[in-house]
Amino acid sequence: MSGVTIHQVAEAAGVSASTVSNVLNGRTDRMQAATLARVEQVIEQLSYRPNRAARMLRTGRIKVIGLIVPSVANPFWGALARELEAIALAEGYHVLLCNSERDPARELKYGEELLADGVSGVVLCSSLPSLDHVAPLLARGLKMVAFDRTAQAGDPASLSSISVDNAMGAELATRHLIELGHRRLAFVSGSVNSVNRRERLRGFRSALESAGLDPADAIVWPGADTSEFGDKDAAELGRRASRELLSGPRPPTGFVAINDMCAIGICRGAKDAGLRAGRDVAVVGFDDILLADLFEPPLTTVRQPLPEMAAETFQQLRARIESAPAAGRSLLIRPRLVIRESTAPAPSAVPAQSTAPALAATGAEDTED
Repeated sequence: MSGVTIHQVAEAAGVSASTVSNVLNGRTDRMQAATLARVEQVIEQLSYRPNRAARMLRTGRIKVIGLIVPSVANPFWGALARELEAIALAEGYHVLLCNSERDPARELKYGEELLADGVSGVVLCSSLPSLDHVAPLLARGLKMVAFDRTAQAGDPASLSSISVDNAMGAELATRHLIELGHRRLAFVSGSVNSVNRRERLRGFRSALESAGLDPADAIVWPGADTSEFGDKDAAELGRRASRELLSGPRPPTGFVAINDMCAIGICRGAKDAGLRAGRDVAVVGFDDILLADLFEPPLTTVRQPLPEMAAETFQQLRARIESAPAAGRSLLIRPRLVIRESTAPAPSAVPAQSTAPALAATGAEDTED
């Protein structure tokens, strides 16, 4: 039986709603055994399940946070959800997961529903340039931390932001290809409407300029701010990009992908063209998802330290929920380049010396697993 209320249980058991509440919350030490047995029997017969959000609002004993991600079709977001949930559960919090496809209207609707259900706070992962659409939720008391998005001018003062340094990560990836002798490079992203993607494109161009290469000679695919590909389509985006670019008159020898799924698609597209990543073309991803090391060839990529980022995100959100600090905090975490087999020297090229020694001083680390 669905939709059963506590008042219906009370009526069927011949007791008050407060008595049923006492049974549900374990306050039965002064209750007659016959009354307890009768209430428990009715609860079982009617398959009554208390509303968790309502109980949280009454007692504060159950703590829930929301996690709004673009799409768990990208394994990076699934990995974040797992890390955040494990940390939250250890601290007595539960996590509700929502997929927004980076749609502001959908993010707002999820936020409204979570707030109405008594959710304490939300981790928002869309990385949209403007968060004006969620400002009304913050004004109504919803606590929020923006993940994978650096703070932007005009952000609400109460908003905390946590992100890897996306520009540095893309610069590490691009510099690695340049040092391997690659000069004709492509940046494959699809839409660059999000803050993190714009930062990665900026890092790509910055590395080219630092090496004395003309950014105008590099390829940015597809070169527009809009794309038919969403987060769930990153692999197909990469496959189409590499097939198209490698069949062109001046094909690139090195690819910087917006994420690992895109990089995997680029490798597959190269195979479609009779080429092999790590031999004929070099491919660098971003994120270091589990598949990156399992893929063939194992993927060179920029690692986001998810355990550290998830822990910091939860601590920031819990601080806002439990003590409500007046001002938000912005945290930028350093990425790390993990070198595997999808990158190799450019054909007929001698690897160049490091072109950006100052970058190493930031603490970013090139590492070969």
